[in-house]
Amino acid sequence: MKNKKIVIAAGTGFIGKGMIEHFGSDNDIVILTRHPITGHGRVRYIGWDGKTLDDWSKELENTDLLVNLAGKSVNCRYTEANKQEIFDSRTNATAVLGTAIRTLQHPPALWINAASATIYRHAEDRPMDEFTGEMKNDFSVQVCKRWEAAFNAEETPGTRKAIFRIAITLGHQGGVMTPYLNLVKFGLGGHQGNGRQKFSWVHITDVCRMMEWLYEHSELDGVFNCSSPYPVSNRQFMRTLRKAAGQFFGLPASVWMLRIGARLIGTEAELLLKSRWVLPTRALQAGFVFEYPQLQPAMENIIGRLPRRRYHLI
Repeated sequence: MKNKKIVIAAGTGFIGKGMIEHFGSDNDIVILTRHPITGHGRVRYIGWDGKTLDDWSKELENTDLLVNLAGKSVNCRYTEANKQEIFDSRTNATAVLGTAIRTLQHPPALWINAASATIYRHAEDRPMDEFTGEMKNDFSVQVCKRWEAAFNAEETPGTRKAIFRIAITLGHQGGVMTPYLNLVKFGLGGHQGNGRQKFSWVHITDVCRMMEWLYEHSELDGVFNCSSPYPVSNRQFMRTLRKAAGQFFGLPASVWMLRIGARLIGTEAELLLKSRWVLPTRALQAGFVFEYPQLQPAMENIIGRLPRRRYHLI
């Protein structure tokens, strides 16, 4: 994409930073954020609270691509207060964007709402895709269902809509790579639990490329799994990460250790133990080609772009 206008709601996090790096030199980018900062180059930061219609809505006029990434991180303890904030931060932001779009003379051409590949059930028996995927009703799945329902409820006749069920995203900009590399650095980068749980992943470059691809294919809309076509087991993931980082030993962590550790650092062991086995069937059928379909080249690319001190013991 070149010389387009891209608006990213809640674009200061990991995926937003990856999008700025991918699109920022050739396109005008507006970041909607609670804490606006001074822009740089073709990137501007505009204040919003994620729930109130205000002057920020004017930024959506004549937008080519709107991407909504808003939502409180699920990397926390699932207290009742946190659960409510996780729900509300997603549904409120989605609803107010829909309201804003309906006020415009020239609404966005395409609205992509981020969602999560964890909407599918824990799966060790078979992969899940957009056609055959099964859903249960645990908390993380409830979050995904409400998020997508809020998006689907917004009627925007002049704006094409798509949901990206994004797998665990890997990139040198941070995200999950930071805690995983810290484990590897201190010799704790073995498998978690029994190591058989599936690890569906995607390189941040392919997340951005799929957005660009979808924009260019105006005949497509609806739900897309944004994940590598070659998920791995947790054991394979940790082995590949250790190899790419030049660390060949890693202590495994049993389930009871993970539960204690998760409580100590204020998160949930489910984030490591759920088996996410997801395939991007719709994108593949429509002709999307991944730049990083396999984990090892993806890891080598990411770690090759990190300062050595980030993951080496010396």
